[in-house]
Amino acid sequence: MKTYSLHEGELLVKAARNAIEIFVGSAEFRREAVEKGIEELDQKHGVFVTIYHYPTRTLRGCIGFTEATEPVKRMIVDAAIAAATEDPRFVPVSHLEFDHITIEVSVLSKAERMAGSPDEIKDQIKIGRDGLVIDYGYHRGLLLPAVPVEEGWGAEEFLDNLCTKAGLKQHVWKQRGVALSRFSTQVFAEAEPRGRVRELRLEEL
Repeated sequence: MKTYSLHEGELLVKAARNAIEIFVGSAEFRREAVEKGIEELDQKHGVFVTIYHYPTRTLRGCIGFTEATEPVKRMIVDAAIAAATEDPRFVPVSHLEFDHITIEVSVLSKAERMAGSPDEIKDQIKIGRDGLVIDYGYHRGLLLPAVPVEEGWGAEEFLDNLCTKAGLKQHVWKQRGVALSRFSTQVFAEAEPRGRVRELRLEEL
């Protein structure tokens, strides 16, 4: 996975905020205007955009794409708009919230399939490094590496809650036929609304 510089991370976060503010707050949305300045970011990576209330850091929206089907410069715009307007857990973000939210961008590595017994799979997981994906039948769920850190979960709790996220019963991850994958992320976030962007280390959460 390409490692992004802080400057490139700043460009991604600012593009995500611009996409949200223009899409939500303007009658006319032009993708070209948002992508201006990030044209060189044409690598293909999965990406997630997370929106937090400020200063409480409570979740306001989070949507992204695990599969790198488009250059990151395009996917960041789509993920940002979706996080602000399509997360089914929340009402869409309004323009009145722009000064009270912070934007976080997670760039995903390619997911790596995990194998072994349930105990072996648990032992492969490093909290704070790994995000997880589960696929089982028509069910699919993903949790970013930051989630177990914020929630104080161990590996088994992480896996159980991954099942819940996918609409499955907890402990289903132990069954045959379940596909589990892990990935890592590089995370950039605003320190305050429209403020300084920094690369976020999970131990800082």
